[in-house]
Amino acid sequence: MIRAYDDADLDAVLDVWYEASLVAHPFLDEAFLHAEREEIATRWMPVAETFVAEVDGCVVGFLSLVGNEVGAVFVHPARHGTGIGRALMDRARASRPVLELDVFEDNAIGRRFYAAYGFEQVGSHPHAATGRTELRLRLG
Repeated sequence: MIRAYDDADLDAVLDVWYEASLVAHPFLDEAFLHAEREEIATRWMPVAETFVAEVDGCVVGFLSLVGNEVGAVFVHPARHGTGIGRALMDRARASRPVLELDVFEDNAIGRRFYAAYGFEQVGSHPHAATGRTELRLRLG
């Protein structure tokens, strides 16, 4: 089931983000992940429109939007390949005519997912905090 995020979901959302980040972003160090976790909780979740995917009462994925920007879409690794990411993206797509996002060039999992969904690369730039290349993708 996909539903609107509730503040009570924060810990579960952060746990999904962390577990999925370890798989999709093995090139990021623990110090960066720790700082990013705090940034997500305090800066981004309060301003984002977030949907969570729930299975048997447990949050297993989420997608956050800020305007047309997909700020995050993460699914717990144990649930990869089950359609949860697509269902979350379908929910976002139904509410926005255009979606845009950045993905690390080194994130092969994310790049495959976005390409299969129909996103196209429209640019690239260095990520401010890490210097790694991020690809700018657009759907719409």
